[in-house]
Amino acid sequence: MEFSHTSVLLEETIEGLRIRPDGIYVDGTLGGAGHSSRIACQLSGGRLIGIDQDADAIAAAKERLTPWQGRVTLVRSNYCNMPAVLADLGVPGADGILLDLGVSSYQLDNGERGFSYQNDAPLDMRMDQRQTLTARTIVNEYSEMELYRIIRDYGEDKFAKNIAKHIAAYRQKKPVETTGELAEIIKGAIPAKMREKGGHPAKRTFQAVRIACNRELEVLENSLDELIGLLNPQGRLCIITFHSLEDRIVKAAFRRNENPCTCPPEFPVCVCGKKSRGTVITRKPILPSQKEQEENPRSKSAKLRIFEKAGKAD
Repeated sequence: MEFSHTSVLLEETIEGLRIRPDGIYVDGTLGGAGHSSRIACQLSGGRLIGIDQDADAIAAAKERLTPWQGRVTLVRSNYCNMPAVLADLGVPGADGILLDLGVSSYQLDNGERGFSYQNDAPLDMRMDQRQTLTARTIVNEYSEMELYRIIRDYGEDKFAKNIAKHIAAYRQKKPVETTGELAEIIKGAIPAKMREKGGHPAKRTFQAVRIACNRELEVLENSLDELIGLLNPQGRLCIITFHSLEDRIVKAAFRRNENPCTCPPEFPVCVCGKKSRGTVITRKPILPSQKEQEENPRSKSAKLRIFEKAGKAD
């Protein structure tokens, strides 16, 4: 299956990165290289480093970026390892870093990967197929209470308790092996009159299990301060999120880095000594245009936030 993914907020992200032909840019979630190909074609003397933990993404991106291979380096890794990746490449800092946190169309539509409730496939959901933890392990081996917490916190599903209860009851008879089985269990846990509202009844639980399987929120929260630290003066960090859990983490981290002062509000001057690391460029997130939402329905929940590192560029 061809690795396809329609890049969301493409023009807005490229504009936000403010690309310099001789700059260093890092795409931490390379995917099918939609954003990266637009960055690479604007470079002359600069360099693009593409990172992705998915082997299929690296292979597809390598092919797509062939015209600019002299200025592109691809690394199979998680973006949380970006400091080590850049250090290994002898790159001291970046003029722009991009994270597109969406699941690619390839991953969703390729039934074998087990991301989608619309295809019956083995429960997998690993973005990095080298890892041992799969969705099957979570669904079958985590306690009912752990499942409830995951579905409640990562899926924000008000029926989380009942869904976890139904999963626990089902697996007493036999393990849950496929996405189709899981989707049916979830459907049975949600009152019939509520199934028509808010899309597919399994959507939130599948999101929750995927987030838990790939430690998505933990990785994001633990990486943002480091990514800002990797930026050169006036370098920009552009992040595209697809649900409120991610967006809240990014928004909070950007605010914290813009205003890290911990002094009580009544203090006349700052005495904690914590300096601002830069400026939040997007006071409100940039959203897809109506046209983009119509052409690519998966873009509807996307939000782009941009942070600019303080200091003077060389």
